[in-house]
Amino acid sequence: MKRDDRLYDLIRILRDGRLHTAAELAEKLGVSVRTVWRDMAMMAATGLPVTGERGLGYILRAPLMLPPTVLTQDEVEALATGLRHVEAEHPALSRAAKSLLYKVSTLLPQADLKAEDGTPAGEEPPR
Repeated sequence: MKRDDRLYDLIRILRDGRLHTAAELAEKLGVSVRTVWRDMAMMAATGLPVTGERGLGYILRAPLMLPPTVLTQDEVEALATGLRHVEAEHPALSRAAKSLLYKVSTLLPQADLKAEDGTPAGEEPPR
């Protein structure tokens, strides 16, 4: 699991307002307890409202809103694959799928979406 994805998952888990031990978090994420300690220290150092105490666990001190367009790379790829399938298999929805893929690639340029032919998906769709 990539570090960015892991940090996103840590925040998502901690948003429930409960205490979570490093061992519990490590098990959920499939990493070592030491990795969780490092990740939590890094998040606290960057100003995220996380606190933790040895033997008790970690918690978010304040609510944290994540923008709805924050997607993992796997989620973006799943969305793009689904849209490409709709575009190819459902002629009535082909234009809408292509337009939506264009919008997603514009909103999330870091996703580096490519069209089936390898060109950037962010190019203006045909009208």
